[in-house]
Amino acid sequence: MEDFVKAFLQKRGYDVNETAQTYIRACDDWYSNREIPDFHRRKTVQGTTYSLHRLNFAKRCCSDDANLCEVLEINAGAGEQGETVNAILDAGEFQTQYRKQLEKTSADGTVACYIRLDNAILLDNGKATGGDIQLNYVEADCFIPLTVKNDIVTEAGFSGTYLRGGKMQTTLVLFIRNDQGLYEAETHVFDDRGNELHDQETTVILGDVKPFAVMRNAEVNNLDGMEGYGLPKLWNAIPMLKAIDLCYNVLFGDLDKADKLLLINEMLCQFDGSGDPITPNEQVKKLFVLLGQKLPDQKELIQEYNPAIRIDEITKSFELALSLLSLMFGYGTKKYSFEDGQITTATEYIGERQDQMQELNRQRQEATRYIQDICRAVMWFSNTFHGTAYNLDSDILVDFDDSYITDKEAELERRRNDALSFDIPQLTIWYLVEAYSLSEEEATALVVEQQKKEEEQNQDEGEEED
Repeated sequence: MEDFVKAFLQKRGYDVNETAQTYIRACDDWYSNREIPDFHRRKTVQGTTYSLHRLNFAKRCCSDDANLCEVLEINAGAGEQGETVNAILDAGEFQTQYRKQLEKTSADGTVACYIRLDNAILLDNGKATGGDIQLNYVEADCFIPLTVKNDIVTEAGFSGTYLRGGKMQTTLVLFIRNDQGLYEAETHVFDDRGNELHDQETTVILGDVKPFAVMRNAEVNNLDGMEGYGLPKLWNAIPMLKAIDLCYNVLFGDLDKADKLLLINEMLCQFDGSGDPITPNEQVKKLFVLLGQKLPDQKELIQEYNPAIRIDEITKSFELALSLLSLMFGYGTKKYSFEDGQITTATEYIGERQDQMQELNRQRQEATRYIQDICRAVMWFSNTFHGTAYNLDSDILVDFDDSYITDKEAELERRRNDALSFDIPQLTIWYLVEAYSLSEEEATALVVEQQKKEEEQNQDEGEEED
């Protein structure tokens, strides 16, 4: 978040939570594979500066975590209602952005999305009409909870920096409730020097539906001073991420120094005019080292030196660090582990251990609420500014990808066979719900319609026989 944005908010009487921002920045540095100066920068005993190699396992953890909440389909209602919502989601590249936000939720604990109107006509009474409904995705460092009740963010601010006309601009949007309980959207734009562009300042009166949604890590946030924010999962894992980088650097160092050396007596060397030994090619320069007149073993004029690679010790250290990382990241002690020379990942392990589904189910509930809030806000904007009449209370179904846990095709085939084998309409309804992401009401209507057709066909056949 830009300093001038903080100054503007403080001038308005809002406090920017620097405690939460400190946690978020620390976790985002590890996720983005940035160099951590007080850890990755080192000095040798001679005072030479060097940097540790970075394995970037934090990104791997967050990416594997995001795989567990991938969305296959969103059903926001039947007919035009569902088509309109999906069209707006597609225009905003929701699937791509949602995937990024899943990773950032694991890393930083919080992401958000707010709805805005582009090219709308502002009326004198502070309201608007027309315009294009757009989605804006916000990361944790640009999200400012303003009012939090019962751990629910009811008022918030969102900032974002972008390039316009070759210069950077920053937009700050505040969603605040007025005395009537209606949301007002304040938009403030700043140039690259932090000066507010007052000609672009707008205030629009909205309604009682929250025009933004927040997705947080479902794990309970036990850190002090983070009201409105989710727990950054990487925070507790940072010590283990350091241990893994150290293990990797030990392995890298052993491999880097693993070339065989041949120690030879100077009696076998030819020297140039400066007294330096002459070697025939670069490979010989690399492999042969002049030791002097005396070798460690006087019995030989040539002696091999083969540096040892401490593979067993390093592997055990890696296993311990990975197990601790798995534990701190929320999936027991085997989310990442060496098994038969391979690393078992989150999705592979969770498919074998169904008891770990509890963590996944909690996060899916959080993701479902996030997507439902976005869809309802989109429908409200469409009703208010485009004149539609969509039902905001209709069920919004989210179908997650379970292919890594079960063979979905085999499961659907089993349900289909059961529906065909047993004359139980409910089995058919359940199959249609799972196979086509329908609501139970839609599936029931299809089954009832099919039953009516079969009854009419049976009646016609009976009349023909008579």
